[in-house]
Formats: sequence, C-alpha cells, structure tokens
Amino acid sequence: MDVLSDLLDRARASHALVRQLIQRPPWAVTYADPPPLTILTTLGGPASIRLDDAAPVRLAAGDIALVKGPGPHTIADDPATPARFVIRQGKKHFPDGGEAADQRPRAPRTYGDGLPGATTMLRGGYELRGDAGGRLLDMVPPLAIVPAGPRTGGALALLAAEAGRDEPGQDAVLARLLDLVLVLALRAWCARLGAAPAAWYRALAEPAVGDALRLLHEDPARRWTVAALAAETGLSRAAFAARFTALVGEPPLTYLTGWRMTVAADLIRDSDVTVAAVAREVGYEDAFAFSVAFKRVRGVSPSAWRRAVRTP
Repeated sequence: MDVLSDLLDRARASHALVRQLIQRPPWAVTYADPPPLTILTTLGGPASIRLDDAAPVRLAAGDIALVKGPGPHTIADDPATPARFVIRQGKKHFPDGGEAADQRPRAPRTYGDGLPGATTMLRGGYELRGDAGGRLLDMVPPLAIVPAGPRTGGALALLAAEAGRDEPGQDAVLARLLDLVLVLALRAWCARLGAAPAAWYRALAEPAVGDALRLLHEDPARRWTVAALAAETGLSRAAFAARFTALVGEPPLTYLTGWRMTVAADLIRDSDVTVAAVAREVGYEDAFAFSVAFKRVRGVSPSAWRRAVRTP
C-alpha cells in the first residue's frame, strides 16, 4: 500500500470544481471561506497571493501555491491591488455590501474577460475530511509555494487543457488531474532544500522502515508485532525497532495505534456502524479494549466522539 495514496484516499471527501480565471490587470479576488486545501497556479500574466495578515508572495508562470483554509486569502495581479469583490459561500460580495447576481461563465469553468494582457489562473479545492485530512494538511505550512518545474508543468498543461472542455466524464478527468498536480506538488515541496516534511514521509525513502509503513497501511487490522514487522523487512527486532523509532519519531506499534485511531475516528464520524464493528475493522477483537485505546489517544470514548463530531 502506497502510504501517501492511502492518506489521500481516506482524506478526500470531494473536489471543488476546477475553475479558470482570465482577468486583465488590475484585478483582485478574496476568498473568505476557502476549502481546507486550495491549489492555485498561474499560467501566465502577473499574479500574487496573500494570506490574511501575512506578506504577499508573487507567483511566476507555472508556480503552484498550496493554501490551507479556512482562513481567507487573496489573489491579485499585484499585492497592492485591493480586492474588487469577495467570494463567500460561493457568491460574489462587493465592498459596498452589495451582492452580484449569478453570472454565466464565458466557457466551461472559466470566468473573466479573456482579453489580451490578461492573467490566467487555475484554482482547485479539496474538501478534506476527518483525521486523515488533518494528517495530510500537516504536511505543508499555511502557504507553500512550489516553483515551476518540468514535471509539474506537464500536469498543469493537461489540467488547463481539460478545464475548458465540457465532455462526458469531464469531472472524473479533472478530479484525477487535480490529484496528479497535488501529488507532484507535495513531492516537490517535501524534496526542496530546507523543507521539513512529516517524519513518516521522510521515512518512506528508507527501505526497511518504508516497507514497514506500507505494510501497516496495507493491513492495519493485522495483529502486528515488532518481531513480525522486523521479519518482513529483513532486520533483527532490535535493529528494526531502533531504526523505525529514529526515523518516524515514535515506536512501530505506537505509530500503528495512532493510525488505527485515525481510521477509527473517521469511521465513527462518517458512518453509523457500531463501535464493535469499528473495533474489528482496525484490529481489535474486544470492543472494550478498543474503547480504552481510543480514549487514551483521543481523550474521549468512541461514543462521546461520535456525539461531539456530529453536534451541529
């Protein structure tokens, strides 16, 4: 099991529709309530991004910005350009308090004037869910800029070409291309000089520990022991335990318990299955033992967790 793919699959509830903005300077748009993770890129023309109360950052053509919500952010041709309108709950709001009427896009998923000299930007969002989504968001800071590169450039070209089309299966195509851009951007961010990616991500590159992480994600319900993991990776028990702990930052079974509780918390949140069924799904034959472990990690019982996360 590919650990990052497992995390993405569990975290992704749905995609925001990919949007293309083509606007002549001066222009600026504030997104007041963006999704948990937004992907922004400029395909040409002047562009910048600023988070609330943070210094603005200029974007060159092909740069990718990964932006964590729910705080607002503004995209503009220039950091000094004031926002012409604010997007809140999917609608335009103007500084004078008025509200724009619904406007038809000039092409599928494309907004703006499209005249010569315009900036072209692509924007996609992820409505991430649960604890798995939190783990994914922990990989990047509030704003991560990935400079243009040949690998991301090819994926962006495909995404841009498909964004303006309206053919059968288009949403599926865009969802998969957005996934591709996200994974390439995360790889590039984690590989950059001076980056501090999550310890588990760094550990994926180490053969024995990376293999163990993949095994734990492939079958978290298996009754794993340190000895069994060591045997699977070809190391002695002591050597494996020491290497895993040094690279991941916690012992193998502690990592496994944390991941099991992440999976369990999302199952409890997103389904009506019984606590006993959730316990079996994550490797506990005894619902009581699972409840004790869950409370130790989360601070509340599974039933209390379900009530809390479902309370409006």
